[in-house]
Amino acid sequence: MFESILSWWSPSPAPAPAPKEKYDPTNPKMNPLNPQGLKPCCACPDTKSARDACFLENGGEDGKCALLIKKHVECMRGLGFTI
Repeated sequence: MFESILSWWSPSPAPAPAPKEKYDPTNPKMNPLNPQGLKPCCACPDTKSARDACFLENGGEDGKCALLIKKHVECMRGLGFTI
C-alpha cells in the first residue's frame, strides 16, 4: 500500500534517449565533407573514370592500376565515405 503512495511523489524515470540515426555519408547534415550530398556512384567522377579505363585496358593485373585505385579511394574518403 505504501509503495503506491510513495510512487506518486517519486520522480518519474527519465525518458529513453532517442535512437541515433545510422550514419549516412550522403546526408550533408551528418557529413560536412560531402555538402552536395553525393552518392558513392556519383562521387569522384574524374578518378572513377580513370580507374575504370585502366581496368578496361589492363584488366587490373600486375598492379598497373594501383595508383589510380589509391587516388580514387583517397577521393572517396575525402568525401566521408568508408572504403
